Amino acid sequence: MTSSPAPRLDSARWYVVLVLGLVYAVNIADRYVVATVLEPIRKEFGLSDSGVAWLTGVTLAFFYISVGLPIARLADRSNRRNIVAAAMILWSAMTALLGFTQNYWQFLLARIGVGVGEAGGTPPSTSIIADNFPRGRRAYALTVYALGLPLGAWMGSSLAGAIVEYFHSWRAAFIALGIPGVVFGVLILLTVREPVRGRFELVTEDSAPSATFTETCRYLWSSRSAWHINAAGTIICLWGWGLLWWTQTYLEREYGLSTAQAGARLGTIYFWAGSGATIATGMILAMPQMQDAKRVAWMLSGLVLLSTIPSFIVYYTHSLTLATAMLWLVVPTAYLYVGPTMALLLNFLPPTMRAQGMAISLLTANVANLIIAPTAVGWISDTLAGPLGSNAESLRYALMALSLTGFWAAYHYWTAVRTFAADDARVQMVGATA
Repeated sequence: MTSSPAPRLDSARWYVVLVLGLVYAVNIADRYVVATVLEPIRKEFGLSDSGVAWLTGVTLAFFYISVGLPIARLADRSNRRNIVAAAMILWSAMTALLGFTQNYWQFLLARIGVGVGEAGGTPPSTSIIADNFPRGRRAYALTVYALGLPLGAWMGSSLAGAIVEYFHSWRAAFIALGIPGVVFGVLILLTVREPVRGRFELVTEDSAPSATFTETCRYLWSSRSAWHINAAGTIICLWGWGLLWWTQTYLEREYGLSTAQAGARLGTIYFWAGSGATIATGMILAMPQMQDAKRVAWMLSGLVLLSTIPSFIVYYTHSLTLATAMLWLVVPTAYLYVGPTMALLLNFLPPTMRAQGMAISLLTANVANLIIAPTAVGWISDTLAGPLGSNAESLRYALMALSLTGFWAAYHYWTAVRTFAADDARVQMVGATA
């Protein structure tokens, strides 16, 4: 009789991970569909590379980060389940609305709505998962959660590309991916329970008040481990997601592929390479010896370092076969880092700062991959297009420059390990004081 509650508790935990992982998948799909139809949108609205980057990336990121921090502050004080459900309903409805837009300004307003909704997705979701698993198991649980990333990328690439080809309209992809998300948001309200905050730490929601945003920022800055982990995750977004944002367009220009052909090629890699690498990472992190945070950071540093070289070759070569082969090596690293990095960051944050700390992490990551990467690549491409006489060649040079930032991310993972012991003791001390 004493052992019967454990299986029920364990299955309930993993149901939460499954549902929130699907939320993450829909979130990612709604982002990737924009990259899939970037070239058709650019042509229809008569935009330059930097202009389409501003419309599709910068506007979403600006409002994402503007409302993300207040939402995270609310999530550290109130019901996180309700926030996730409401956010998903909003961004899914706005995604579907993108399919009905007829001009630049309508698209811009709907895209802003997507950014506002998506701001309430990941920070409260990861905070919920952190309160369903003890410290040593969070990297494993969040890696399973991160399977939503390759699944969403496949939906936003292969599935969206097929929809565009079938209906002969880029708008159909937004409608098809947006409407189901509204229904799924209602399912979250009905089936997911809000966990006790800080249940696996020395501090719970009943013993300590939520930290302020200023306190969270100070803590992140003073904890060198958390600072370097956040820096590593931010630069990986600049490197990996920044490259993938433009890769669909690059394949269409350089090799003459259609939207459906490029989407199918990338979607296959996203799904199989991304899922395979994420599952393999989860299996590795499930090993007892990998509950040591240092080994997780060393593993991520080595993988990113090795993956930077093929990421350069993808755009250096003029062979579609070689570029595709290199993408099979790069894409796994662009996906598998998510769960372990989230877990490392959450482990170095007190429970009363987790949602806000994750929101700050997402703020810097989204500035990198939705503002800096798209606009910098677009600006370099526009600048070089005239002298090179080709917007395909100019985009190639811009992406080669961006690919080298992977070395920078690897450095931060490696450096973070130096202060793990001291910062881990500090987190425990904060809990004991509270």
